[in-house]
Amino acid sequence: MATNPLQFLQQVRSETAKVHWPTRKEVVTTTIMVFIMAAITSLFFFLVDRIIQFGLLAVLGLGG
Repeated sequence: MATNPLQFLQQVRSETAKVHWPTRKEVVTTTIMVFIMAAITSLFFFLVDRIIQFGLLAVLGLGG
């Protein structure tokens, strides 16, 4: 069943009216949390990488 462009736009407008749009405070809080979690994750992987590097250098006898 084909929908004409006018009906389509009306349906889109109807559906977007049902969406719960976040407040500015919610967006800012969520954005800050994403940056914090990204920083924690990058620190974790940096430390794991250094531990693996240290272990490999010790096993291979290349440590200074």
